[in-house]
Amino acid sequence: MPVTLANVHDVFTYHVPTADQPARYAKVRMAAEQLAIVILQEVRNSGDQQAAIRHVREAMLTAHDGIATEGLV
Repeated sequence: MPVTLANVHDVFTYHVPTADQPARYAKVRMAAEQLAIVILQEVRNSGDQQAAIRHVREAMLTAHDGIATEGLV
């Protein structure tokens, strides 16, 4: 769902984690960390390596937002 004038406030509001969300955040965080470790081990130290790590971080944070907003966006 796109961000619109109707939901923009909800998108940019802090969402207190519900009962199951901390465990879901942890699963995503652990998977992202494992991928980052593989990238650091297998990709030569370079701009591409660091870009890949940055994208993993961005993916993790976007997934966390998806958990927090429960599909609002």
